[in-house]
Amino acid sequence: MTRILQVTSRDNSRLKEARRVRDGRQRDKIFVEGVRLLEEAVRSQIEIDCLFVSNEAPARVAELVQAAGAREIYELGRSAFDSISDTVSSQGILGLAQRPPESGRESIEQALLTAPLPLVIFLLQTNNPSNLGAIVRTAEAAGTAGVIVSSGSADPFSPKALRAAMGSSFRFPIWQDADFDEALEWAAENRLQTVATERGADRSYISMDWKQRCMLVMGSEAHGLSDEEARRVDLRVSIPIESSVESLNLAVACGVIVFEARRQNAVA
Repeated sequence: MTRILQVTSRDNSRLKEARRVRDGRQRDKIFVEGVRLLEEAVRSQIEIDCLFVSNEAPARVAELVQAAGAREIYELGRSAFDSISDTVSSQGILGLAQRPPESGRESIEQALLTAPLPLVIFLLQTNNPSNLGAIVRTAEAAGTAGVIVSSGSADPFSPKALRAAMGSSFRFPIWQDADFDEALEWAAENRLQTVATERGADRSYISMDWKQRCMLVMGSEAHGLSDEEARRVDLRVSIPIESSVESLNLAVACGVIVFEARRQNAVA
């Protein structure tokens, strides 16, 4: 039976480790906070190293503590727990887990053979972790084959990205740290037409044939694609919006397109 250790000092070595993982200064583990996200980690068979539970946590977390099967469990006072929490209104439970192994391009290639939607999303320098996580969640929900995350992007396994993905990152193919040339070469090798969004493009996303293999290229939130990058993509499509609005949120734009692709592929 796993022992529950009482911790009162904010300077405890395990709490210091939790803060390093939370802040991205230690990348061999991931920081999983909240009941729902921990439930998803357990369901996805992510190995939980240790749990931190507030002594003010609601009674319902007891069942989750048992299901997680962590090797170590720490019960913390409010001040100690608040010192490691990454949320404003914490549910009183968080864990450190083993970082999932890199999926890589091979897992996406395999997924392309069976995915309901023959589409891959390439995120170029997506800096907002919440946007990145929301796109991963949307990509899994739509039945796409995977997400490619460029170098210079947010970490899809950072706390904010994990919360936004709500468990999808634990089981969905993600290829990290690809550069633009590498992603385009890979798309050509795997017979994926590359498509980017561009305001003012002649072709609407609705008129695009999404039944063929595609790689949807999404530029950064702040700058989109450069002129040179846009020229190297096979096709550019627009999402018609009112002239008073400059642009859509990146995750929203991605969702609009992939669910149109899902509709065209008649995925029930």
